Amino acid sequence: MRQREIAKEAKAVDWQIRAIRGATTVPENSAEAIAGAVTEMLDAMEQSNQLDPTQIISATFSVTRDLDAIFPAAIARSRPKWDCVPLLDVQQMHVEGALPRCIRLMIYAPMAVCQDKVRHSYLRGARDLRPDLCLTSD
Repeated sequence: MRQREIAKEAKAVDWQIRAIRGATTVPENSAEAIAGAVTEMLDAMEQSNQLDPTQIISATFSVTRDLDAIFPAAIARSRPKWDCVPLLDVQQMHVEGALPRCIRLMIYAPMAVCQDKVRHSYLRGARDLRPDLCLTSD
């Protein structure tokens, strides 16, 4: 059903660069926990947006300062078709009281849908960050 909607919109909307947002949390600062959360988030973003990694322009991960066990981009780079995606890891600005152990992601890709039809993936403890954008939850 979603593919038909995208095909219908492709006729009405020109291809444009779109930003796809996502965020998730991990229970601990470990490579295993981070890898599991990043994999889950990327799976959700790819599936809900019919995203082909070979078409991604770039992706930036940010992590809170309490996460340093592994680079999220290293997890993404190991996925099929992600080895040529320009990836960047940065540390999220620290704000007292902000959500801990949080991984955020911004992907830029050409899409034939309006920005308001892009499906953002806010998972686990990050669901409350942007409930207005959140279309995916666990």
